[in-house]
Amino acid sequence: MNAFQLTRRQALASLGAATALPLIQSPAFGQPAPASEAEANALLDSIAENLLRLSPESATSLGIDKGERAYLRSQLSDRSGIGTQRVAQTLRSDLARANAVDVSNLSHATRTSIEVVRSAYATSLEGFMLPYGDVAVGGWRNTPYVVIQNVGAYLDVPRFLDSDHPIDNAADAEAYLARLASYPQQLDNELGRVIAYRYKGLIPPAFLLDKALNQLKQSAKGAREGGGLVESIERRTREEKIPGNWADRARAIAQKEVAPALERQIAELTLQRGMATGDAGMWSRPNGDEYYSWALKASTTTMMTPDEVHAMGLSELEALHARMDVILRKLGYTQGSVGARMTALSDDPRYKFSDGDKGRAEIMAFIQERLKIVRSKLPHMFNTLVRGNLEVRRLPPEEEPGAPGAYGGAGSIDGSIPGKFWINLRTTDLHRRYDLPDLAHHEAIPGHVWQGEYANKMPLIRTMLAFNAYSEGWALYAEQLADEFGVYDDFEVGKLGYLQSLAFRACRLVVDTGLHAKRWSREQGVRFFVERNGSKPEEVASEVDRYCSWPGQACGYKVGHTTINRERDKAKAALGPRFDIKAFDDAVVLGGNVPMDVLAKNVDDYIARARNG
Repeated sequence: MNAFQLTRRQALASLGAATALPLIQSPAFGQPAPASEAEANALLDSIAENLLRLSPESATSLGIDKGERAYLRSQLSDRSGIGTQRVAQTLRSDLARANAVDVSNLSHATRTSIEVVRSAYATSLEGFMLPYGDVAVGGWRNTPYVVIQNVGAYLDVPRFLDSDHPIDNAADAEAYLARLASYPQQLDNELGRVIAYRYKGLIPPAFLLDKALNQLKQSAKGAREGGGLVESIERRTREEKIPGNWADRARAIAQKEVAPALERQIAELTLQRGMATGDAGMWSRPNGDEYYSWALKASTTTMMTPDEVHAMGLSELEALHARMDVILRKLGYTQGSVGARMTALSDDPRYKFSDGDKGRAEIMAFIQERLKIVRSKLPHMFNTLVRGNLEVRRLPPEEEPGAPGAYGGAGSIDGSIPGKFWINLRTTDLHRRYDLPDLAHHEAIPGHVWQGEYANKMPLIRTMLAFNAYSEGWALYAEQLADEFGVYDDFEVGKLGYLQSLAFRACRLVVDTGLHAKRWSREQGVRFFVERNGSKPEEVASEVDRYCSWPGQACGYKVGHTTINRERDKAKAALGPRFDIKAFDDAVVLGGNVPMDVLAKNVDDYIARARNG
């Protein structure tokens, strides 16, 4: 009998009471007590420390696992059912504390921070009330599946240890090994929840399990053969000239403990593969409609229904295609639908990169060239500039099959860990010269990496809490700014790539709701992208799979982008000639990552200040 095997009762019990936690929306008795700025900020600091203790990896990624927090550098987060319950209990307690604050006399900035905590924590607690899944606390990755092709410690931990965990001295290397030693337990804790959810009837789609199993097998093989987990500490201790048998110690852990833990996950997902169907959407899972309703709310920070989101996508797609049609005709593509013409454009060898490693090098050089161009435009977009501390890196090969084309985010608060623009290079055919500049603007500058540096200057809790609609809405708005400030003036086909990117996000509204609420198949989702938007089949197959494992997440992009533009139009109408694009952009990024209703309040504050100034 496998030492990890769980009975049905043990598996269900491991989830604890996390799925039955009451929400606390307001103090039980009386009115909130008035609070001073100092009291409110002390409360926010306390809430941040409570959240940080639950996520030691965040402390390292933010570069604040020092001093009194140094103990966090050797720890990983608890992904067990009990750990999930502990997170929910902490949120419940701290939400009650935030709700007990009278914000009426606080500054706009501090009041906003309190409102952000209230919104993020209340939404997350609603997610914990549902019967399964990972709930992001002030983040974007809500998922019903604990381990799948783009979710799980088997992906997160190796990437984190290699890219974010520093090794500058022997103590750092010891902390790396301590984390590596706790990694197998983290994998088994996840496995307990995967088994528990199987007993609840939650089985992922067969096509997602196929991808996850291939990737897990690659990870297990790497652990057995002393791959990335060992190579990382071996390489870095050698570069830093840190004496010790680090690689041998890491290899022993990887071979004797990590590989067997990965193989236990493989065994469970193989079992589930035999039970799986090809149904893509949450509608076919237990409590699926309820889960999707919440996931859509969490992603968009609105109360939009699936039907409303679906209709919005179709409407915006039509408007964007009308703009694309004009440019396509200029380029000589006059026949067929916009989607068909974009497919033809994608086949044009002028816009392709070479195959293999030669093409990968071309892509990396091209990204740096386009980033240099957009950096020159930043002083015209913002009054307040940040560094744009950035590193462009290829995704780990074992992650690439289940990953999107790219993603990015800011680095540490102190700048010692740069922001990352992770690019998927499993095949150079994923990218074209006309769409890669826009991708760099979205993921890096002035998108995620750029915006994240402003967030890193805020109170700690604000650095840690993010809202998908704002994060992704800003990244699309960043694409728009790049276009508005002339990066495509001498490269019009690049503007076509930008418009296709927006149309791609409009398609996401249609496909995500189609999969989860309208019973679309995976094939229908892929076909919609290819036929209506001319997207590359290689790219959108992974995209659709992503929507299946992160329900609702893809809808935050265009909803957030449209909301930011609506607020900009409001400010223009209110201020007339006093409207200043640099001041508006500052108001959006300096106000921090917020839900859409709080964004409106931040813009109202900017309008009031501009009128009085």
